Amino acid sequence: MSDELLVTDKERLTRVSSILVSQPEPSDPKSPYYALAKKYDIKVDFRPFIQIDPVDIKEFRKQKVDILSHSAVILTSRNAVDHFFRLAAESKVEIPSDMKYFCISEQTANYLQKYIVIRKRKIFTGVRTAADLITVLKKHKNEKYLFPCSNIRKDDIPNFLKDSGYDFNEAIIYKTVASDLSDLADVNYDIIAFYSPSGINSLFVNFPDFKQNKTRIAAFGPTTSKAVKEANLILDIQAPLPNAPSMTGALELYIKKANGLK
Repeated sequence: MSDELLVTDKERLTRVSSILVSQPEPSDPKSPYYALAKKYDIKVDFRPFIQIDPVDIKEFRKQKVDILSHSAVILTSRNAVDHFFRLAAESKVEIPSDMKYFCISEQTANYLQKYIVIRKRKIFTGVRTAADLITVLKKHKNEKYLFPCSNIRKDDIPNFLKDSGYDFNEAIIYKTVASDLSDLADVNYDIIAFYSPSGINSLFVNFPDFKQNKTRIAAFGPTTSKAVKEANLILDIQAPLPNAPSMTGALELYIKKANGLK
């Protein structure tokens, strides 16, 4: 470990000229990825490794979840917001004005205005993480919660609700599945950047015989880093770091070192 930069093998620390980011291309022209590409004259491509498929109304009804029997909804992403209101509309359910919304972040809370007049609703927000939202939930134990989520989700929130004796139901309202990456079969990148364990899973769904060779792997967050190691891949770049709280910051530290820059 040197300068807070993960270097597993100095022989792997070779020049970087291309990066594949396993997410959709940013719509913001000021994205730090664009700045990184320009500053270091490297190729940065974007390709989502996962896609979101809706759960249809028939499948939702099989879960026997009565939306109107709940007093509060826990929303951890924009996808959860979109598919919750989609299924409510398809079920011909009008969400009551006194429904409470517990959102993982201010961004998710603000996204609610796509469907409701947020100034007239009871909305509670965390800062950014599930742990932040759990702190908020601790102050509201007497609600009956609905937790709409993906078929792949983290355990922290439902485990907290269960272990703390909260009245809640979970509903799978969308599915996270591997994207078709077959066109990348003969394309090589110096670095592939992952943001979730689902991205690692997608890599092997598409390429069961994937060999890492000289490709460096970057992972954001502890669960993604764990998934990299469990897949017997070498984790070359880990984010966030104390001196690089973002993926682009960690990538920049690595590029400087690998490309012999100050």
